[in-house]
Amino acid sequence: IPHWEITCARYAPQMRERLLANVWCAHCHHEVTMVNFSGRVREGALLLVGQCAECRGDVARRIEGDAEC
Repeated sequence: IPHWEITCARYAPQMRERLLANVWCAHCHHEVTMVNFSGRVREGALLLVGQCAECRGDVARRIEGDAEC
């Protein structure tokens, strides 16, 4: 199991949905849902990289390692 999946598993399903549905898209200029994402732990934080569900542009989300759910 990749390390980011273990890290991501800490979060309740509702929190995971909120994190993926609350991503800023620079092209659409508003919050969107991230799809087709992958993740990795970088500098103690989970970095998710994927596509905007609306325009399919690149989006990313950094989740701090000490985030409370």
